[in-house]
Amino acid sequence: MSKKELVNKVAEKMPELKKKDIKAVIDAVFETITEALSNGEKVQLIGFGTFEVREAEERTGVNPRTREKITIPARKVPKFKPGKELKEKVNK
Repeated sequence: MSKKELVNKVAEKMPELKKKDIKAVIDAVFETITEALSNGEKVQLIGFGTFEVREAEERTGVNPRTREKITIPARKVPKFKPGKELKEKVNK
């Protein structure tokens, strides 16, 4: 689902709001989560899931074009862990 489709789905559930206002709220939520993760914070939405930043260790990979071994440096990566309610709804 794209962001535009998400805005349309929310607009169907909340017809009293304008799509541009819904889009602004969704953008603000994503921006707030992104800022929190950038600052090393964990974002926990009870029932939905948890966003956090984890360290990915340095590892060896292979360049698919040349088949040359390369070193992929350590880095920080965002992770999402779904909450219990989300897991249950998905696994119905």
